[in-house]
Amino acid sequence: MIYHEKPREACGVFGIYGHPEAAKATYFGLYALQHRGQESAGIAAARKDAIVAHKGMGLVPDVFDMSHLEELKGESAIGHVRYSTTGSSILSNAQPFTVRHRKKSYAVAHNGNIVNAHILKKELEETGSIFQTTMDSEIFLHLLVKNLKYGFEEALVRTVSKLRGAYSFVVLTSRGEIIGIKDPNGFRPLCLGKLNGNYVLASETCALDLVNAEFVRSLDPGEIVIISENGIRSLQPHVQTQKSFCIFELIYFARPDSVIFDHSVYQTRKAHGIRLAQEAPVDADLVMPFPDSGNYAAIGYSKESGIPFEMGMIRNHYVGRTFIQPTQSMRDFGVKVKLNPVRSLLKGKEIIIIEDSIIRGTTAKTRVKALREIGVKRVHLRVSCPPHRFPCHYGIDFSTKGELIAARKTVGELREFLGLDSLYYLSLEGLLQSTGIENPENHFCKACFDGCYPVEFDENLSKDCLV
Repeated sequence: MIYHEKPREACGVFGIYGHPEAAKATYFGLYALQHRGQESAGIAAARKDAIVAHKGMGLVPDVFDMSHLEELKGESAIGHVRYSTTGSSILSNAQPFTVRHRKKSYAVAHNGNIVNAHILKKELEETGSIFQTTMDSEIFLHLLVKNLKYGFEEALVRTVSKLRGAYSFVVLTSRGEIIGIKDPNGFRPLCLGKLNGNYVLASETCALDLVNAEFVRSLDPGEIVIISENGIRSLQPHVQTQKSFCIFELIYFARPDSVIFDHSVYQTRKAHGIRLAQEAPVDADLVMPFPDSGNYAAIGYSKESGIPFEMGMIRNHYVGRTFIQPTQSMRDFGVKVKLNPVRSLLKGKEIIIIEDSIIRGTTAKTRVKALREIGVKRVHLRVSCPPHRFPCHYGIDFSTKGELIAARKTVGELREFLGLDSLYYLSLEGLLQSTGIENPENHFCKACFDGCYPVEFDENLSKDCLV
């Protein structure tokens, strides 16, 4: 298994109703959400009481060309970009996932992780269901078609009542309806927009911006919205539970130009940096991020501390994900090719590096070593969130404690391992308070920091439990 230094999120979803070029609009929506998933991409469109779809492995512009989009005619479409957290990274697991049942078709795109998927799959197989993929998302459609005898809206309600965990769904029917669904805890973002009088659903507002849609609101935890020729209808079938918004969306996952959980990602990350400077001041010549993840917290740290902000490392934006290291002796080459230090700026200086997180530690160690080799005098690292000591079971790819270096080392041991002069993590209290949300303890899932999981899960199962 390949472990990435930075955590990876499950995926991004998009849906649009009543647009004459729905597939093309969805393409651009997925383009804006590419940061949420780079393994596969797919679009499904409703046309003449049927659903047509195209999916492929790779980035959005690699999967689709104009001929594909021309074939996806229809005024309603949904799309998906994927990282795998449940199920293998293969084409059969690419989404949207589609089924045909009694002359009607349905497609679903999912962001999150259903923690009772193994139980539901076993129950469904015992009653005759045959699964085509190893995705937990497929379970949703199996349950939906079994419940259609109660009517479509009731089928949706009965289906989601069986699910536990994190899910933000967009669903497409062959009649052209678009449905958006959020889990009762609201782990993953999903927002509603409006374009020329019709509705759009997206994981983040940056996708609305790209298609010129107006942001209307975020979906509420547990809400189901049904968009059809009759307009929009909202259902709230769940008993209200405590909100568990994934705080790591604000720290790392979401694009900085998005509004997530009704808060500006850019301004929140900047506020994290301000609080970090208050908690862990240090005298130095400059403040710099490891681009691009630490950029906005570094701006805040610089502003609060009065220490100049510099881009001391330059990112090569033309490095593809499929870059292959040529030999074992060049094992650090893949890291070095992405970021290169500005020698004339950094040599002989005392610097403060701002990072948003340290997950596995290997890349940070290599980068600090490179800074020492060019003559940086002292290196201080400040991290704009607390240490990740607990695995995530709600849609992030660190699902075992052994993957997390802060679970195995103290801050002092980690400072020595990384070759730093000082290391400080933002406190959990500081992180929450700098979100600017009243009573933030009751808004966010913080399980990766404090081990308090809002939804129970089976500790004996890995993220590939459906395989």
